[in-house]
Amino acid sequence: MSFADLKQKDVINISDGRRLGKPIDVTFTENARIEAIVVPDGNQSLSSLFGKSRGGIQIPWERVHRIGDDVILVEIGTEAC
Repeated sequence: MSFADLKQKDVINISDGRRLGKPIDVTFTENARIEAIVVPDGNQSLSSLFGKSRGGIQIPWERVHRIGDDVILVEIGTEAC
């Protein structure tokens, strides 16, 4: 899967069903593994929990549960939203 494919999918928080937006960036570790996906910064409380990067919120890769045909399911906890 390419980033072009990934950025067409909606990111959904499975904790509360909230749509977080489409990925705008991906960060990598030094070993070229995906570290986080970045979604637009549209929610201030998410900003306080997750790091900001290039105008967005980083969601750690380990919080990504599934990548489907149309959506990326993540779990970030309801207290973060």
